[in-house]
Amino acid sequence: MILIKDQLPILIDTGFGSDVKDTELLIKEKGVSPEELHLIVNTHYHSDHVGGNYQLQKNYGVKIAAHKWEADLINSCDTEACGSEWLDQPVEPYRVDLRLLDNDEINTGRRTFNVLHTPGHTLGHISLYEPEEEILICGDLFHKNDIGWLNIFREGVSSIQQSLESLDRLSMLRIQQAYSGHGPQMENPLAAIDAARKRFEKWLSMPDKVSWHACKRIFSFTLIIKNGLAKEDIGNYLLKCGWFQDFARYSFQLQPEEFIQILLDEMIRSGAASWHNNYLIANAPYQAPQEKWMNKNIKPKDWNPITFSHK
Repeated sequence: MILIKDQLPILIDTGFGSDVKDTELLIKEKGVSPEELHLIVNTHYHSDHVGGNYQLQKNYGVKIAAHKWEADLINSCDTEACGSEWLDQPVEPYRVDLRLLDNDEINTGRRTFNVLHTPGHTLGHISLYEPEEEILICGDLFHKNDIGWLNIFREGVSSIQQSLESLDRLSMLRIQQAYSGHGPQMENPLAAIDAARKRFEKWLSMPDKVSWHACKRIFSFTLIIKNGLAKEDIGNYLLKCGWFQDFARYSFQLQPEEFIQILLDEMIRSGAASWHNNYLIANAPYQAPQEKWMNKNIKPKDWNPITFSHK
């Protein structure tokens, strides 16, 4: 998340839904109360970027902006919204008030951010650029030492080419500082863009790399939000997941049952996860969501447009 403190405070992305109380505290610590937020802007609609939308919109009436393609899916309660069903990641309902287009402007008072449509990680992914201080907010297009995983089954097989075109567009900008959705700020953004470009270009000739990168990222996040999975439950859980079925059958040409152990071996080999008392635990540092919150397991198929009304 990024808080832009200005005459019209703006929050870029809102974290995972179970962390919204922490989000509110972080905002307050920086001298902005949630009621003062002028706007929430979502770079894209994955659960770790839009999860706090529901509470902030319901409790404080904060308006939400997103690219129009994703806004339309959200506002129609489409079952594909947020990739939530396919990824098995809960997202509480929210409504997009402002549908953004490429080259729109977002005014924060003393600054104006340009909206740049930068598809790849999702079709409606956007970045924000402030030309005076030459600041880029790039969501999950690229990070300091990584790139956003690609969902070729929901966002399209041309996701690599789209990502490359988005990077090329950003590389033409004068950028002093860049901030992504994960990891530290980038003090040499053009070097990070070049590294990301080389990795995407490598993936063009090695499509299995795209799929492995995605599977490990998705499964790691699953282990984080579920606070690990018991060894005896992993197989049954994975077989119920759309992402696991699709990658097994279409990326690796395997029956899903055959892919279970192969994925587990790769998670251990790569250091993404490890066994603790017959539980598979993500190795990334994390704060597990409250079990009560996770048990609600709300997905867009459960959304009701009536719940979008707020104070």
